[in-house]
Amino acid sequence: MSSNSSSQGRKSLLSHPVTPHDLTVITTLRGMVSAHKGKMQGTVAREPFNAISERVSPPNGVEFCPDSVGGIPGTWCLPARAREGEVFIHLHGGWFNWGTSQSFRNLVGQMAVRSGVNAFIPDYRLAPEHPFPSAVDDIQACYQALVQKGLKVAVTGDSAGGNLALVLAAVAVSSGYELPVGVAVLSPVTDLALTGPSFETKAEAEPYFTRAQVEGLVGAYLGTADPRNWLASPLYGDLQGLPPVQIHVGEDEILLDDSRRYFERAIKAGNDVTLDIWEGMPHGFANTIGQTAAAELALNAIGEFLSEQFQSHRGDKV
Repeated sequence: MSSNSSSQGRKSLLSHPVTPHDLTVITTLRGMVSAHKGKMQGTVAREPFNAISERVSPPNGVEFCPDSVGGIPGTWCLPARAREGEVFIHLHGGWFNWGTSQSFRNLVGQMAVRSGVNAFIPDYRLAPEHPFPSAVDDIQACYQALVQKGLKVAVTGDSAGGNLALVLAAVAVSSGYELPVGVAVLSPVTDLALTGPSFETKAEAEPYFTRAQVEGLVGAYLGTADPRNWLASPLYGDLQGLPPVQIHVGEDEILLDDSRRYFERAIKAGNDVTLDIWEGMPHGFANTIGQTAAAELALNAIGEFLSEQFQSHRGDKV
């Protein structure tokens, strides 16, 4: 593991070596999914994608409740003995086209247990029926509703949801909203122009997605919008004044450079940012909780990060 720091911002870059056990698990996983690489497209892929997400090991002691926040339906993940006055929103992945709060409840419940905080997963509107900026509008409505209740709010997200989490943080800065206490993301999609070198350098290592597949899904979300619009691609926004950010990404992802480049830009803008790169890990590796040490460690790190950020803000409560 290595780390370094910068005077421009509080910078932590961590590289985690893969364990022999994890390597065996991921090698087996690769064999299971190889025939399906790049095949999931359009709305017909929603059911199989959701089925995969629902296989995440369920957390102990978490109650799941449907609700609506700010007019946006979703699911609460309520761990036993959660701290009052604190909540995090999790924005689910699925390339803006797939995913539900129901299918992501186990993953988010794992994060809620580790942070000791209630979590809400909004069912933001999906493309292609509801293209950009529908999802951005929905997550803003949800976030503002929680803040207006006097709650301290953190934001988490994975993949496309990581994109939305980082966009939401930038919107809060630019609009003068109360900032999230922190943002933690897994393999965020930060550049919908798809210019990251890892789309080429990790094309073979990536077990799930192909560039052509991603182009179709991103196109369905963007419609006629500019992929470099910062509300669509947080990499291109003004990143000054962000709350603390923690990023986790697998080394074997085509999205690796989406995380690397966002990290470097955010540091140059003077922010407190941590980037954890997990050797040998594919996209969505946190879903292997109960099977790999990397998933356990990454989710533990997110739980610790959220707990620390809420603790640092408790003196601000009114």
